[in-house]
Amino acid sequence: MEKITIEGGRRLHGRVSVNGAKNAALPIMAACILAHGPSRIKGIPDIADVRVMMDLLRCLGMTVERSKDGSMELEVTRPGETVTLYKFVEKMRASICVLGPLLGRWGRAEVARPGGCVIGDRPIDLHLKGLQALGATITQDKGNIIAEGGDLYGTEIHLAGSFGPTVLGTANVMMAACLAKGTTIIKSAACEPEIQDLAHFLNLAGAKVSGIGTSCLTIGGVERLCGIDYEIIPDRIEAGTFMVASAITRGNILIENARMEHLEAVTEKLREIGVTVTEEDGGCRVKGTGDLTAACTSALPYPGFPTDMQPQFTSLLSIAKGTSVITEKVFPERIAHVAELNRMGASIRKEGNTIIVKGVDYLSGAEVKAADLRAGASLVIAGLAAEGTTEVRGLQHLDRGYERLEERLAHLGAKIKRVVDQPLLHMPKPVGVMP
Repeated sequence: MEKITIEGGRRLHGRVSVNGAKNAALPIMAACILAHGPSRIKGIPDIADVRVMMDLLRCLGMTVERSKDGSMELEVTRPGETVTLYKFVEKMRASICVLGPLLGRWGRAEVARPGGCVIGDRPIDLHLKGLQALGATITQDKGNIIAEGGDLYGTEIHLAGSFGPTVLGTANVMMAACLAKGTTIIKSAACEPEIQDLAHFLNLAGAKVSGIGTSCLTIGGVERLCGIDYEIIPDRIEAGTFMVASAITRGNILIENARMEHLEAVTEKLREIGVTVTEEDGGCRVKGTGDLTAACTSALPYPGFPTDMQPQFTSLLSIAKGTSVITEKVFPERIAHVAELNRMGASIRKEGNTIIVKGVDYLSGAEVKAADLRAGASLVIAGLAAEGTTEVRGLQHLDRGYERLEERLAHLGAKIKRVVDQPLLHMPKPVGVMP
């Protein structure tokens, strides 16, 4: 097993470039199932989730290759493969986003039902409701969801859930509707930049999607889509993570290739607590120049404050003066980072879906373990500011969404490295057991 070790207390400085968005890359890779001919996608990050999706698509009859320039070429070369195995879905819930394009292209999809998730219940009932509205028949067998529909027909679909619109559900229904007969209207659609990026990709491939960026999408069905060249948007969560890393270390980082229009909620909250954020050179400069002050925020669907930045902000607010209140309205059970931050000396408690953070003077390095992707990022961020040494385990979660994070932070001046965690050679003898 590997771990990251961090000697805290160093201010970050320099420049870093943001990679392509994980949450845009995965559905766009899946959307290539719909295309006749090869697509070449630029900006796809080299992370664990992408590698899982590459293997999954190969099992679905696609050729998937990375070029030396980092771009990825995807093409259906074995038509009609429709079964997605649980071994992929158990590694990555986003595997479910092949459901819509498989149904739309081949009239059938068999996908293993996703299991539980550490950040809370993430049901797929709205995905299935939307596909049924298009005319698909949904059955379940041996843990698999089977969607069948030789002809899909456009209709009006509402995708509002208990905690707001479903992002992957919107993606699945939109992709299936592209090849349906007639016009589909998706109301209460997700507005996230990653959904907008998927819609732009589909339109360039020949789809007819309008209302992009709003909660009402209209999709006119077409006969076929074609392969295209495309470059995905920068990852707003990766950009936000570096912004918080600069703020917590009182650093001065130029974050290149950050789309500021996608980061308005994060930028506004950073400025509110005393961080300087300015647009510069197609990105932004973030300076943590003074004492941080407490703040209140709510994690909401886009354009609200992103839930995927909540754990990182919890780390930042743990050393802000006063008491901060964070209300998690997307994934109320997203709290895996709280206990670990408290091990580092933070003072955080949870009441319902609210996280109450009482600022402390400093954090102390400790051994901690990431339980999910963004919790891992929050622990690394806390370690950058903590006194002493922090050891972060559970890197399989961190590697799902960040490409070489420790190397890029080291380039900015952090004393951080990935090492092999040495196992105990001799287990201690239990007390009271005779030799």
